[in-house]
Amino acid sequence: MKSWTPWTDTELSRRSFGRLLAAAAGTAAVAGCAPRGAGAPSASTPLRVAAINHVWTHAMLERVEELEEQIGRRVSVQMLTADQLSNSYNVKLNASATDIDVMMVRPLQDQLLFARNGWMADLTGDVADADFAWDDFQDAPRDRSVTRGKVFSVPVVTERPALYYRKDLVADLGGPPATLEEMREQALEIAGANPGVFGFVARGQRNGAVSQWSSFLYSYGGDFTDDAGRSGIGTPEAVAAYEYYGGLLNEVGPPGVTNMSLEQAMPIFAQGKAAFYVDADAIYSNFLDPDISTVQDTVGFAPFPAGPAGSRPHNIPSWSLGVSAFSRLRDDAWAFVRWAAGPDMVKDLQADGIPGARSSAWDDPSTLAAFPEELAQTMSVNAANGIGHDRPEVIQVGRARDIVGQPLVAAIVGQDVAAAAAAADAEFADFLVRDNRHQEF
Repeated sequence: MKSWTPWTDTELSRRSFGRLLAAAAGTAAVAGCAPRGAGAPSASTPLRVAAINHVWTHAMLERVEELEEQIGRRVSVQMLTADQLSNSYNVKLNASATDIDVMMVRPLQDQLLFARNGWMADLTGDVADADFAWDDFQDAPRDRSVTRGKVFSVPVVTERPALYYRKDLVADLGGPPATLEEMREQALEIAGANPGVFGFVARGQRNGAVSQWSSFLYSYGGDFTDDAGRSGIGTPEAVAAYEYYGGLLNEVGPPGVTNMSLEQAMPIFAQGKAAFYVDADAIYSNFLDPDISTVQDTVGFAPFPAGPAGSRPHNIPSWSLGVSAFSRLRDDAWAFVRWAAGPDMVKDLQADGIPGARSSAWDDPSTLAAFPEELAQTMSVNAANGIGHDRPEVIQVGRARDIVGQPLVAAIVGQDVAAAAAAADAEFADFLVRDNRHQEF
């Protein structure tokens, strides 16, 4: 996967600076909050894409001239951090602004709210085009694109958990664990025999840990809600998942883990201080970079270990594309989505190290050649077994994660997990009643 450096400036397609300045005067009049139904934009009006600063976005910028030739219009891409992007949407779309055409969104975090607010265009008819092959998308990511029976986004980047492990530490233990129980046994044994090495590291911060804990929850046979939409975090399966994840961090995890999200947990494994680490497969390149990693020669990759209900990791669309309901370039915006999420593009990008959502790409071994062989196999197995959400599917996602994460913290610090889960279950049940009222649209 390509390396990249975070930045937050506005990035345009690779045209001459002089041409961009000349176009600016012609586009200024249509930017901002022009009313819907205003006159048709001129040919000099750019197609505006709001996107996350991500390797996928950089890959699009390298290829965007191809689309510009097709639609006869310049494409302007603004890259922001995830928080900046959400804030921009909340401000601009709440004001019905027309200066966003294509929206890069986190469907599990944003789509339900955005669809309810009327901010996203209905793409159901667009994806039905036979040439687009909507049924080529994997079931789990595709299902997350649908809200209230309507398609509001198209997945372009997918993510699953991976079990990262130290090959040198498990060599005498029969290789990486196939089950969660085996991982616990190996983690305890390795930590006991190797002073200074933690048996297991993972996110422990209350809100941030929920997405990674979800695969443990599913593999224990639980879920955030049951089939009737009621809280599922007080079930015996959920309590067992809390006890396993938090208990293992309590026994053989690093100190201060309740304050650790991705940015704090990842370096511990990268510096060779942990035997096992479960986190997103998208971060694998950090462990192969000699500038930040000491485990590039010893890191291994394995599918998510099986729990009592089997191996049931998440397989989510971490980023998807939608079209703003206020876009005055609706056809060109869909042309961008169609082009960026088309079968050929997805194969091309996946071969370049950016995992997509199309089955045809995953079925083509050549698209996985950019990944280490063991990781490619791991990703394929997890994708096939994957569940399409890694957090509660609600309007107020952040609040839900805070509630669900409380028993995790209790388990990590050695408190009564069953009592903490019962309290969180009651709070979550009340939250769901209120959140469901907000979902009416």
